Formats: sequence, structure tokens, C-alpha cells
Amino acid sequence: MDLQLQSFDGKKAGNITVSDVLFDREYNESLVHQVVTAYLAGARSGTHAQKSRSDVSGGGRKPFAQKGSGRARAGTIRSPLWRSGGKTFAATTRDYSQKVNRKMYRSALAVILSELRRNDALIIVDKIEVDSPKTKDLLSKTESLGVSNALIVTENAAGNLALASRNLYDIAATDAAHINPVALLRFEKVVMSEDSIRKLEESYA
Repeated sequence: MDLQLQSFDGKKAGNITVSDVLFDREYNESLVHQVVTAYLAGARSGTHAQKSRSDVSGGGRKPFAQKGSGRARAGTIRSPLWRSGGKTFAATTRDYSQKVNRKMYRSALAVILSELRRNDALIIVDKIEVDSPKTKDLLSKTESLGVSNALIVTENAAGNLALASRNLYDIAATDAAHINPVALLRFEKVVMSEDSIRKLEESYA
């Protein structure tokens, strides 16, 4: 499959041949939903913790006699009904991660990239270079491409590109090896360099 290639300044630079495995997959909504849900679930820390009646200190003896006081019977002052008592349904630390097969994850990325191409949300440039680590220099490049909300994908997003993009909310940069389904779907456009596409094609070969 041939797609249009541009320079990072927005000028046409010919065509590029890409793999149909990556950019011509049929959309699978259920697969994308499952992988995105699993990815977001894996990002949850799960460190929440509360004390149940068995975790709260004290309450080792019965506070008053079972009968004769006129009050409701009570076996411990650490009951959830009492002040300073334990939590009724106490939250405990847990792991929210969901198992997703590697084949499913890779297929979901390919499905998303294919859908981005069909919706004209994918921009392929020959090379992504930023001369200085200044945010305004990166913004001038993205404005030339006609994008204001985009994920920039290169083979190596370190250096000036990482420094220039880290202070922006609507522009982000990442390596081809670290793209994820949530980032691909979050932004309006995805700008990919030619070397990042070749890197992905190697992993899908």
C-alpha cells in the first residue's frame, strides 16, 4: 500500500510503501475495547486500603453486659456502627491488571493504525527533527503540518523532541517501541516518521 509522504514542514515528499498488515486491517471494535480497557486497568495502582473491624486496634472486651443496660447488645467497640470503628466493606489492596495476549495487543494496535489511516488522522513524514529544545520551534513545525493536537511517533523520541514536547498538553512524543492504544486514540492526529514505521514493520514481520 502506498501512502502520501510529507516533510516535517508540511511539504509533499512523494509516496511511501507501507505494510498492509499494519495499515489495512478491518476495524474490530470489541478487540480495541478489550485492549484499551485492559491497558487502563493495568495503569491503576490499586494501593487503596481501609481498616475493617478486625484491623482497628482495641475492642478486645465486651463494652457492657449483654442484658440489663437497655441498650442494643454490643460485642466490641470497634464495630462499624460505633465511632472510631472499622469500615463495613473495607477496601483492600488489589491488582487490577487484566491478561491480554501479545497477539491481541499487537492486532489492536494495527487495527487502530488502520482506522487512523481511513479517517485521514495519520500523517507520515520523512523525518522528524527539532533543531532546538524549545517548545515554540516544535509548535512551528506542527503548525506547518496543520495539526494542533497530535501524537508524534519516531524511532527515538529522546533529545530535543522530548524536551520541546514535555510542556505541551495537546502535543506528545513517543518512541515506536512504546506506542500504546490509549495514546493513539487520545489525540486527533498521529504523526509518524518513516523510520518509526519501518521499526513497527520489523516487529510485525
